[in-house]
Amino acid sequence: MNKTVKYLTLLLAGAGLLLPAAKTCHAEKRDGKKKVIVLAFDGMDPRIVREMFDEEKLPNFKRLSETGSFKDLWSSIPPQSPVAWSNFITGKNPGGHAIFDFIHRDPATYLPYLSTSETIPPEKTWKVGEYIMPLSKGAVVLNRKGKAFWAYLVENGIPATIFRIPSNFPPVDCGAESVSGMGTPDLQGTYGTYQYFTTEPADIPEDPSGAEFNVVRVMDGAVRSTISGPPNSFRKGSPKIKVDFTAWVDPENPVARIDLPGQNIILNEGEWSGWIVLSFKPLALAPPVKGICRMYLKGVHPHFRLYVSPINIDPKAPALPIDTPRGFAKEIADNAGYFYTQGMPEDTKTLSNDTFTTEEFYTQSQLILKQRDRIFDYLFGRFEKGLFFFYYSSTDLGTHIFWHLRDKKHPAYDPEARAKLGDVIEEIYEKMDKTVGKVLDRMDADTTLIIMSDHGFSPYYKGFNLNTWLLRNGYLVLRNGAATGSLFKNIDWSRTRAYGLGLNSLYLNLRSREGKGIVDPGRERDILLKELAGKLGKVKDPENGEKVIKRAHITREVYSGDYVDKAPDIIVGFDWGYRISWESALGDITDELIKVSKEKWSGDHCGATEIVPGILFTNKKINMDGPHLYDLAPTILGEFGIPKPPDMIGSNIFGKTPPMDEKAKKDMDKKMKALGYI
Repeated sequence: MNKTVKYLTLLLAGAGLLLPAAKTCHAEKRDGKKKVIVLAFDGMDPRIVREMFDEEKLPNFKRLSETGSFKDLWSSIPPQSPVAWSNFITGKNPGGHAIFDFIHRDPATYLPYLSTSETIPPEKTWKVGEYIMPLSKGAVVLNRKGKAFWAYLVENGIPATIFRIPSNFPPVDCGAESVSGMGTPDLQGTYGTYQYFTTEPADIPEDPSGAEFNVVRVMDGAVRSTISGPPNSFRKGSPKIKVDFTAWVDPENPVARIDLPGQNIILNEGEWSGWIVLSFKPLALAPPVKGICRMYLKGVHPHFRLYVSPINIDPKAPALPIDTPRGFAKEIADNAGYFYTQGMPEDTKTLSNDTFTTEEFYTQSQLILKQRDRIFDYLFGRFEKGLFFFYYSSTDLGTHIFWHLRDKKHPAYDPEARAKLGDVIEEIYEKMDKTVGKVLDRMDADTTLIIMSDHGFSPYYKGFNLNTWLLRNGYLVLRNGAATGSLFKNIDWSRTRAYGLGLNSLYLNLRSREGKGIVDPGRERDILLKELAGKLGKVKDPENGEKVIKRAHITREVYSGDYVDKAPDIIVGFDWGYRISWESALGDITDELIKVSKEKWSGDHCGATEIVPGILFTNKKINMDGPHLYDLAPTILGEFGIPKPPDMIGSNIFGKTPPMDEKAKKDMDKKMKALGYI
C-alpha cells in the first residue's frame, strides 16, 4: 500500500470522509442476568504461573484453580498474536479467518504488508495546483474473515463490552461497545513511531527503527523545533503536518519549560508529562486532526534530550474508527483519563535504539499498566449483564522485554538491572492477580468467569535465517553470484522455488500464483512441500547440536476453511530458544544462518505451538482435554444458550463430550499428532 494513500485516509478521517468498511448487526437488548467475564492476559505463561503457585504467590489465581479449573490452552498455528486472537474471535483456525502471520505478501509482487487491516483511498479526487481534494469517501477495512462471536450475542439481544481485543481494527460495528486493540495505528499511520530531540548526535543509532531522530541546538536559552504529525495528503508530495514547540532550558537547574500552541509544560529531568493534545491542520478551512502524546525529559545538561511518544489517535476525537458506537472511547477517556490508542503502547523500539535504559522502559510500561487498571475499574464498575471482555497487554510486552532479567542463560542477561528491578514478569503477574481478586469479589451465581491468554512464552536465544537456509540448500537463488541480498533485489526468480517472509511463513514460488512462479501446482508442489518440511525438521544448530525447528507444518494438512489457498505453504515452528531472525522475517538473506540474539527483546512465542501454550482458568469445570483457543467462542455462546454456528470448528469446553469408539479415537490421535499436540 502506497504510504501517500495510507496517510490520505487518516486526514480524510479528520474531515469526516473516512468510514469503516464493516457490517452491522444491531438488535434490541433482552432482559437477563447472565454474565460472562473474560479477562485476557496476553502471553501469560502456564509454566510461570505454576512456578509462582509453588512459591505461594498468585493467591487469587490459585483459589480459582482449586474451586474451578486451570488448564493449558492450545494456541494457534503459528502462535502469533494476530493469528491467535483471530482464532479466539471467530472460533476457526487460520484457514477460516485468513490471518496467517503478522506479515502477508502480495503474491504478484512478493511485497509484504501488515496482515490485519488496510486502507482504501477515495476513488475520485480533484487536483488543483498543489492540492488534492477527495470527491468520494475512503474506507478502512478489517482483513480478518469470519464473524466475531460477540456479533451473535448482540443479534440475540445480549449486551457486550469488548475493550482492546487484538485483530479488531477497525472494530466490528454490531451494536457492541468496543475499542480496537493491537493492529490500531498511530496518527502517522505506523504501528508506533516516536520522536527524539537531542543536542548529542551520538544518540542517533546507525540503523534507527520506529523513530524520528532530530539533532537540535540550544540557542538563546531555548531549543526550537517541530513535532511531526500525519503527512498532509491534501498537498502534493504529502509533507508532514508539523506543530512548533520551544523548550526553554533552565541555565542552572535540570528543568525545562516546553511551549506548545495554547499550552505550556514544565518538566524536571527524568519526568514524564501527562497527555498532551495536539491539533494538526491539513488545510486552513478543514477541521483539525487531533492526536495525543506524552513527553519524557531525559536530559537537560550537558545535553538536551526529549522523547515524544508516538502521536496516538485522540480517543475523544478519533481520526480513525477505533470505537463502537462512536463516542465510547470518549466516554472512557472522560471517566478514566486519556489512554494509549495505538495497538502496542509499550515502546520497545526505545530499547533497540538505546533511547531508553531498561529502567526507563520499565517506568513507561508501569504507566501503561496503571492506566489500564484505571480503565478496568471504570468499565467493570458499570458492567451489569451480558459479556465483559477486557484485555491487558503488559503480560505480553513485559515478558518479551524482561525475560532477560529472569534467565541467566540468556545472552542479554543483565545482573545490574535485575538487582534494581527484580523479576518484572512476576511483578506483573502479581498485579494481574489483584485484578482477578477484584472480579472474584463480585462473582455471583449468574456469572461465568474465563481467564485466558493467547499463548505462552519461550526464550529468544538465537535467530534463524530461513532465507539463508533456503539459499544454502538450493531452493532460493541469487542473481550474479551474490552471497547476500533480499527478496526485493538480487533474487533470480526464474530458479527460486521457495522463500520466507514473515515470522513463521514459507511460500513456494508457485506458478499461476506468484508473479514469477516456476513450481508446478500439482505433483511437483506436493513433492517439494514434503521435502522441505522433512529437511527443516532435521535442522540442528552446529554450535550445540540442538534442534532448531521442532515442526514444519504443511498448511493444507492443518488448516480448514475457505481461505486455505491464500495461506503460506509451510508454517515453521521453532524449538525452545530459537525464532526467525528479524532480517529473515523481512525477506533479507544474510551471511549468518543462526545468530545469537543479545537484544532486550528476549522472550518470544513465534515457535512451535506445543511449546508455548496459554492459560485457561474458569470458575466452572472444564470437561475437555487439551482445549484450544477456537473452543472459547462456542463456549461463550453456549453460556448464553446460543447454539454453535456451523462454521465454527471449536466445541464448548463445559459441554459433555460423548465417549469415542476406538476408530474415532485413533483418527483423533492421528490428527492431533499431525498438528503437533501429541
